[in-house]
Amino acid sequence: LFELEQEVERRRRLGQESAARKALIASSYHPARPEVYNSLQDAALAPEFLAVAQYSTSPGADLKGLLQRLETVSEEKRIYRVPVFTAPFCQALLEELDHFERSDMPKGRPNTMNNYGVLLHELGLDEPLVTLLRERFLQPLMALLYPDCGGGQLDSHRAFVVKYAPGQDRELGCHYDNAELTINVALGKAFTGGALYFGSFFQAPAALTEPLEVEHVVGQGVLHRGGQLHGARPLGSGERWNLVVWLRASAVRNRLCPMCCREPDLVDDEGFGDGFTREEPATVDVCALT
Repeated sequence: LFELEQEVERRRRLGQESAARKALIASSYHPARPEVYNSLQDAALAPEFLAVAQYSTSPGADLKGLLQRLETVSEEKRIYRVPVFTAPFCQALLEELDHFERSDMPKGRPNTMNNYGVLLHELGLDEPLVTLLRERFLQPLMALLYPDCGGGQLDSHRAFVVKYAPGQDRELGCHYDNAELTINVALGKAFTGGALYFGSFFQAPAALTEPLEVEHVVGQGVLHRGGQLHGARPLGSGERWNLVVWLRASAVRNRLCPMCCREPDLVDDEGFGDGFTREEPATVDVCALT
């Protein structure tokens, strides 16, 4: 009970502490690669990703046509993969993340399971990079892939980079994401092992017997539903950095919290918070839990 009370109190402080870190970073941190803070340009994106986004917004675009332009990892589990960033952009972003990690700036944990990585909104990369990625490119793509999970109603996100290395985090136990949808992009560096593995949609972890394994490909993003049970195998060698974006649709989660499967009891928070809103959505696009 004491540990639970401590965790509740920690979570109550998250917004205020994150805002304080963000303000200090904005006033005192000197980037190594300032160009990554510029608004996202097409030159940073893989040609395949640009083509997919262009198709998704074209008249008459449908799921059948989109799937011809993506790699279907699992039709049953609705897991897909597509190149997202160019190699030069991945390298520039990694250099900036490395520089920030070595600095004396305060750093928040990416989530409750990963101990090493960077919260992109604290670093100042949310608006120029992730928001544009979500609004311009991911929203039309996800609307075709996952219309039943709020893919066309994405209105917020939580973005972070996770790092796996010897002596630090090496693997990740199976879990669900606090998101309607997720994109996981491998940034590098050189590494072996660390494959993603997937179970079924909202499957109990204890029932996971024959997971689907998906190897990382640098620059490519794996797309899946947040409720798809998944984890990461142990790192073999090297360092692995991944950009993870939890994509959220308040029209869905306002009615049913994806973590407890209950109607949420809301409290005010900074920024996007956990993606809930107090406004009643005009339409609700609920992802079935069966």
